[in-house]
Order: sequence, then structure tokens, then C-alpha cells
Amino acid sequence: MEELAAVLAIIAAVAFALAATLWQRASLALGIQPGEPGGLYRLLGSGVWLLGLAAQLVGVLLQGAALDRGRVAIIQPLLVTTIIWAMPLGYFLTGQTITRRHVLGAAIVVAGLVGFALYGDPAGGNDNAPGSTWLAAFLVLGAVAGGLLLFVGRVGPPGKAALLGAVTGILYGVAAVLMKPVVEDLHVVGLTGVLESWEVWVMAGAGLIGFVLQQASLATGALVASVATVSVVNPVVSVLLGALVLQERLDRSPAWHAVVAVGALGVALFGAILIASADDHAPNPGPDTQSSGDPSVPAPAPA
Repeated sequence: MEELAAVLAIIAAVAFALAATLWQRASLALGIQPGEPGGLYRLLGSGVWLLGLAAQLVGVLLQGAALDRGRVAIIQPLLVTTIIWAMPLGYFLTGQTITRRHVLGAAIVVAGLVGFALYGDPAGGNDNAPGSTWLAAFLVLGAVAGGLLLFVGRVGPPGKAALLGAVTGILYGVAAVLMKPVVEDLHVVGLTGVLESWEVWVMAGAGLIGFVLQQASLATGALVASVATVSVVNPVVSVLLGALVLQERLDRSPAWHAVVAVGALGVALFGAILIASADDHAPNPGPDTQSSGDPSVPAPAPA
């Protein structure tokens, strides 16, 4: 069951990477700026952007199926692989520059995730927690997200992409952990019962706000920085909430397994940070795209 959940999580990561790349392609082709009023409305008319939305929905469904079969602490870290899939997709679809540092970071991410998968075996935990526990966690995360947003206007495009991506990752992490009790309740009380719970609406709200912020992050043109920060912060928040709220614990038989698993996850996150901090030159749409205004026109690959 855990093996199937892991496979579903990795396929979900591919879908999320494809969605982010297509969204950025559409934003660049239409010349949309971060935070532009009406920018999202303009994107709704782009076939490429809608294709990205379909990919995102597929990813969410696969993520939900994975969380239904496995623990948050093992499923969410696998979504860090979104960075790896986004690099070749960004190279071919939006002309992103891929450096040796990006490749090195990807290799470190893979090595760390392999170690975590081999030695991290989350056990125990609850499917839900008291509302007061959730509220305390939300207040802390809300304060962190608000603090990050204060600096968005003070940095350049890569920094703006990273900050907005980090806040997006926080919101997606909250949505992912809430998805666990939602899918569990779906088996017990059905769709009607789930719609009566606060968890499903907070999950939807966090996901929707994160979705809007991700569009602004991708509109900066810094695809790798955006995807990397989303992919790093999302699992970190998810694992923390899984441990502190749902009481999930790593395998401690023997005790050194848990130590190695945490260390391996730290290595994977270091690789993701290495990717995010690499020089990320925001591409411009190709001449054909600029002249036609049609995001479906292929952008030229970098020389």
C-alpha cells in the first residue's frame, strides 16, 4: 500500500511540474506581470493555461489518492521531485536556463529522497485532531506567511518568485494535511458528510489562495525559483503538521533509522534550496509568441 502511495505521489509531482510550466508559458506569452489586476482573468482565455489547470487537478487527485493510502510524512516529501521534473519541462517549454548547480541540486534531492524512502517508515498518528490544535497551527503559519509577504515588494523577480512560492508552499502544505482527514471521512460519512465539515472548506480556501499566489510567482518568469520554494516549503509544513498535529512518528526500530531518515530529508531539502538559490534568468517569450500573442506558439529553446 505504501509503495503504491509513493508511486502516486511521484506521478502527482510530474503533473504539478507540468502545470507550473504551462502556467508560466501562458503568463510570459501574454506579458502578464506579478499582481497585475485582471491577470488571472486574461489567463482564463489561454488554452495553454487551461491545460496546465487540468494537469494541476490531476495532480491534486493523485495526491489525495496517495494520502488516502499513506502517511503525510512519507507522501509529501516525495513531492519535492516536482523541482526535478520542472527543470527539463522549463528548458523545453519556456526556455529556462539550466545550470550545473541546478543539476547538482537535483542529484542531491534524489539521493536524499532515496535515503528517506529506505529508512523513513512513518507509523502511528491520527487521521484528525481537535479544532483548537488546528487553530493554533494556523495562527503560527499565518503569521509566517504574512511576514514573508511584507518583503515581496522589496526584491527582484527571482526573490519575488521565491517569496510568493514560499507562501504558496505554506498554503499547499496546510491543504495537503487537511486532505488527509477529508479523504478518510469520505470513506466513513460520504460526500454529504464531508461537505458539512470545516476541514474541506479550509482545505479548499488554502488551496485556492495558494493557486492565485502561485500564478503571481510564475509571472515573474523565474520558474525554477518558484517551483523550488513551493516544493520545499510544502513538504516541510506538511511534515511538521503531520508530526505536531496528527502525531505521526518515524520508525524507531532501530532508533538510528529515524535519525538517518531525518538526515536524508534534510539532504533533499538542501538540494532543493541549492536549486532555488541558483542564478535563474527569467526568459522572455520568443518573437513568434510576442507578435501573435498566442501562448500556444512554441517558444524557442535556448541556444
